[in-house]
Amino acid sequence: MDFHCMDYRASVAQGPALSQVNADALVLVLTPEQSVTGDPALDSLIKDAVSAGDLTLKAGRTLYVHRPNGAKVTRVLLVVSGDDSAKSFKAAVLKGVAALKDLGVAHMAVAGALGLNLSCEHAHSLVLAVAEGTYVFRQTKPSAPKPVALKKVTVLCGPDELSAAKSALVRARGVAEGISLARELGNLPGNYCTPTHLANEARQIGKNFKHVKVEVLDRPALEKLKMGSFLSVTNGSAQPPKFIILRYQGASAAQAPVVLVGKGITFDTGGISLKPGAGMDEMKYDMGGAASVLGTFRAIAELQPKVNVVGLIPTCENMPSGTATKPGDVVTSMSGQTIEILNTDAEGRLILCDALTYAERFKPAVVVDIATLTGACVVALGHQHSGLFSSDDDLAQALLRAGQQAQDTAWRMPMDEEYGESLKSNFADLANVGGRDGGAITAAVFLSKFAKAYRWAHLDIAGSAWKSGAAKGGTGRPVGLLTQFILGQAEAGQDALKPQVVKAVGKTKAAPARKAAARRVA
Repeated sequence: MDFHCMDYRASVAQGPALSQVNADALVLVLTPEQSVTGDPALDSLIKDAVSAGDLTLKAGRTLYVHRPNGAKVTRVLLVVSGDDSAKSFKAAVLKGVAALKDLGVAHMAVAGALGLNLSCEHAHSLVLAVAEGTYVFRQTKPSAPKPVALKKVTVLCGPDELSAAKSALVRARGVAEGISLARELGNLPGNYCTPTHLANEARQIGKNFKHVKVEVLDRPALEKLKMGSFLSVTNGSAQPPKFIILRYQGASAAQAPVVLVGKGITFDTGGISLKPGAGMDEMKYDMGGAASVLGTFRAIAELQPKVNVVGLIPTCENMPSGTATKPGDVVTSMSGQTIEILNTDAEGRLILCDALTYAERFKPAVVVDIATLTGACVVALGHQHSGLFSSDDDLAQALLRAGQQAQDTAWRMPMDEEYGESLKSNFADLANVGGRDGGAITAAVFLSKFAKAYRWAHLDIAGSAWKSGAAKGGTGRPVGLLTQFILGQAEAGQDALKPQVVKAVGKTKAAPARKAAARRVA
């Protein structure tokens, strides 16, 4: 799937050159403190609009002007950003795209007022905003709106910012491709996006990019690997399970890889522990972790960072039937640990734990699993941040920083060993659920039992992978965070990727104040 035939450019234009830009429309981003451009025609327009009350310098306000006096550009859209940050700039550009997309604009130029220097972060935000604002799901909806006319976007900046802006546009375009792929896969209904479909999508990435190698394991291979926990989830489904392995080699074979593990439940009924009917249609998004791994591979295949990455995607359906796994059943995981399945709707951890064991063979630098794992994480964090769990402070900080840089934030949650007490079982090494209290944490502690051989982190994206309500649809998160993390690891060099001895799961040694600061997301 290719979503962005968009032509992104950076060009030098300041002061009086702004209103003379050769484009169908100029989006001019102002702030409450910065509303002067240095262009006489535009500054006169802004002054008059503010004086007349047509434009208020408050975040989110817009004013469209057709054929303004003294300007060569036909359309000018004034958009007020909350401040000069890249995050606010993205929101402003998104407003601009929404206002112009029905006007037949094929070439949009974007500039900022004096003092709003468009850095590489702003250029990155611009691409993400355009990609988000122009995305429309069409695969199963013939009546969907036609594609927007917009084909070219130019960011106007100063000569000192030109080189960085061009590089940022290239990088952001790769990330946007990955985000759109993850969104599209998530939005597909469960009868389209099956485990086989995900496997074929992975193969397509491997076909399109020579640096990516793809292997898909079927049930006989999973049985040979003794992935009893994974296979127990798929027992009730007619759809065959798949275990997708992607390898990207951008560095020497001697360099330990980053391993991404994505939960790929293409539809989750809850199994015998059946979910309530209301809202169950959204369980097509339960493969959000798998989608984010595929989207990240799409991005890094385009950007080709000097790092090695492995993607592991266990994927199947969780369905009720006469052959489905029952509450109380005990299964043996690939690690040899036995699991009492008290609730078949806690299935994501059952497929992930075998994938985490499989990850050991790659001798990874770090392993990050990504899963729409628990409703408890949504209760705890809402839809703003993904939940981040790790007993490795350095790894957690690297992921938090990547999320802040990518505007795809996470929030660190506790991993105290006492949370594992509720996972004890009289009939197996551990149970697959504890009580209701701290459900997102006990789920993460369960996964940690299978991730002791390497540095590990878990991202619970149940609240961030999709939106409900009138805006229902996949978000493509956390492709931005993951891609930024991998790019950061590549830029840091081999020393940053050396495997380290992982600490035991438990309380970190950080003082309470330092821990609070570490977990705070700007």
